[in-house]
Amino acid sequence: MLAFGRGFVTWSNEQMGRCVGTVARGIRAPIVREGDAVDEIVVESILAASRADGFSIRDRDVVGITESLVARAQGNYATVDAIAADLRAKFGGAALGVIFPILSRNRFSMLLKGIARSTEHVVLLLSYPSDELGNQLLEEHRLDRHGVHPSIDHLTENRFRELFGESVHPFTGIDYIRYYRSLVEAEGAACTILFSNDPATVVAHTGHVLACDVHTRELTKQRLRAAGAVTVHGLDDVLSVPIDGSGHHPEYGLLGSNKATEETVKLFPRDCGAFVARVQRMLKERTGKTVEVLVYGDGAIKDSVGKIWELADPVVSPAYTPGLEGTPHELKLKYLADNQYSGLTGEALNEAIVKHVESKGQHLTGAMEAQGTTPRLLTDLIGSLCDLVSGSGDRGTPVVYIQGYFDSFATGA
Repeated sequence: MLAFGRGFVTWSNEQMGRCVGTVARGIRAPIVREGDAVDEIVVESILAASRADGFSIRDRDVVGITESLVARAQGNYATVDAIAADLRAKFGGAALGVIFPILSRNRFSMLLKGIARSTEHVVLLLSYPSDELGNQLLEEHRLDRHGVHPSIDHLTENRFRELFGESVHPFTGIDYIRYYRSLVEAEGAACTILFSNDPATVVAHTGHVLACDVHTRELTKQRLRAAGAVTVHGLDDVLSVPIDGSGHHPEYGLLGSNKATEETVKLFPRDCGAFVARVQRMLKERTGKTVEVLVYGDGAIKDSVGKIWELADPVVSPAYTPGLEGTPHELKLKYLADNQYSGLTGEALNEAIVKHVESKGQHLTGAMEAQGTTPRLLTDLIGSLCDLVSGSGDRGTPVVYIQGYFDSFATGA
C-alpha cells in the first residue's frame, strides 16, 4: 500500500512491491590458469554466490566476466621476443617511428621493449599535453604560460624540458619521458623523442611508422600514408597471427594487452562470442532462466581530477549475448512529472507515470520525454559498471552479477 503525507508518496510495509532497482555484485572466483574450464568456473561461482548470499537467478539478469579471466584460460600470452620478431618482419629493422603511445607501464612498457628490440633506432612521437586517454604529460595552463600551441607546435625533447622541466604523472609519480627513453636504451637502441599532435611530424625522421593509438588508429594511419610514410602498421597489426606459437588476436593484435611478466604480455581474449553463448546456455540448463552475458574490459569512465578516461582496451565488450544489443530504452521520469503530469501529486502522479512507462513505444529517438537519458551502447554502460564493481586490484571478483538493470519504475509497482 501507499501512505501519503504532505504530497509525498511512501511505501508501507504491507505490500511494498519491488523497492530496489539495479544491484551489482562482485562474485569471487578461483585464480584461473591456462586450460581451466572457465565457463564452468563462472557458472559454479555464480550459483555458489546465490546460495551463500540468498539471491535467486532471474530472467534478464546480467553476468559480466572480465576479459582477463578468459584470456588467461586461453593462454593468450606472447613474449617480448615474439613482438620484436613480428616487427622485424614488418619493418625490416629500419629506424622505426613509434607514435601516440599510451603513457602506461602496464599497457605499453613491454610493447616498447619489443619495439626497441626490433630496431637500432626508435623515434618516439608523444602527443601532448596528454595521451589519447587523458594521461597528462603536463597541465594545459602551462602551455598558455609559455605560448605553446599543441595543435601546431612541434617540440624536441630538449625544448620540452627547457619549457616545462620534469613531467611527473600525478597518480603514478612516473616521468614517462625518462622512463620510455630508459626502456629503449636498455635494449641497445638509440632513442629520439619528439612532441607533436601531427602524425606527419615523424615522417621527416623515418618513413617506417608504427601507430600506437587505440581509438584513432585508422585516421592516424591514413594521415601517415598521406604524408609519405613508406611502411605503416598499427598495434592491431602486430601479433594478429601467431609468431612461433605465441598468443595472438586476429582483430586487435596487441591492442588491449597488459603486462604479465618482465618478458611477457597477456593479449585480449579471442573467440569470446562462443564463450558468452556457452555460459548463457549452461546457466539456462542449471536454473531455467535466460541470463545475458558479456565479456568486459576497461570501462569508458573519465576521472575528473586526473582527466584519465580509462578505455585503453579497443572496446569495452568484445562479445555479448543478443539481449545486450542496442541502447537504453528509457523515459525521463522527472520530465514527465514536471510536464505532462505537473498538475498531479501523490498516488495519482505515481499511477500516471507507471501507466506512461508501461505504454511507452518502441521508438523513443527524438522524443522529448526521453531527452537526457544516456545515449550510449548498453554494453558500454554495463561493461563500465562491471569494471567499477570488480576493480583492477585485489578484490578477487572477476565476475559481476547484475540484477534489475532492465527494470523500470513500473516493474513490480
